[in-house]
Amino acid sequence: VQLQASGGGLVQAGDSLRLSCAASGRTFTSTRMGWFRQAPGKRREFVAAINWSTGSTYYADSAKARFTISRDNAKNMVYLQMNDLKPEDTAVYYCAADLAEGWTTAAVSSVYLYWGQGTQVTVSS
Repeated sequence: VQLQASGGGLVQAGDSLRLSCAASGRTFTSTRMGWFRQAPGKRREFVAAINWSTGSTYYADSAKARFTISRDNAKNMVYLQMNDLKPEDTAVYYCAADLAEGWTTAAVSSVYLYWGQGTQVTVSS
């Protein structure tokens, strides 16, 4: 399974971006897709996750008000809509996939089996 993240860029505070993650490879059977981010000098942190089948979602507290995760099963795509971006959102954003269900481990990066290469989001003030 290969994951390809895209859609990052340089934006100003208050702008919006939509990140995309394309899944390809052998039959895609992952049940959970997640977005993580990592700012320079900081640990990778969880942003949001979605159940591939049901579409149910789970968010980090920092993302609940401004970010929306969604998926398109037919296209094997997952999206992260980010609104009202802030300088502290600056990071490399990664999409990831795993076979777990439920949300108990959704925020734990080590349980995800597959990772995309990351896309840079830079928010200027």
